[in-house]
Amino acid sequence: MDEFSAHGYAGARIERISDVAGVNRERLYSYFGNKRGLLEAVLVERLATALDAAPVRGSGPEAVAAFASDFFDACVTAPDLARLVAWEGLELLEPVDLGRRRERARRKVEELRTAVPEMTRVQVEELLLTVVTLCYGWVVEPHLNETITSDAVDAAQRRTTIAQTAAALARVHASGVRRDAGPG
Repeated sequence: MDEFSAHGYAGARIERISDVAGVNRERLYSYFGNKRGLLEAVLVERLATALDAAPVRGSGPEAVAAFASDFFDACVTAPDLARLVAWEGLELLEPVDLGRRRERARRKVEELRTAVPEMTRVQVEELLLTVVTLCYGWVVEPHLNETITSDAVDAAQRRTTIAQTAAALARVHASGVRRDAGPG
């Protein structure tokens, strides 16, 4: 995980991975087939609980804000996943384990829809995509903070901004939804 998150697929070296793991390269190849198989195994393992680390509790925009805060905390605490997903997007032609990832995202969308039932499925999907993108971006693009803000923003301030943004999106959608506004 450390090797792939630091160097990506192309830069990762099986020799370094086997040295750190204390196993020979042949053993890694016998378990995973090749470097791609090892990367996929790492992604599948890390993605299995990523969204579950931040359950949706309560209802209304406040529940959405709490979810966004919890997801931000999970990303900051374990930044390797955001980096792995960024490398995946840059280096692989398609997402790893797409079916199961979509299912996990669907479950999180349903949790959020339960919290804010006035929102359509499409609105909640967009909300979830926004939260995940903002949280991953903080971890993956650390130089943007220095580049864009006149005074460097700390993680606590960014966490608050992301939570407020998520709650504001939920409020706007919840208050302005037309019942014929599309699917879901």
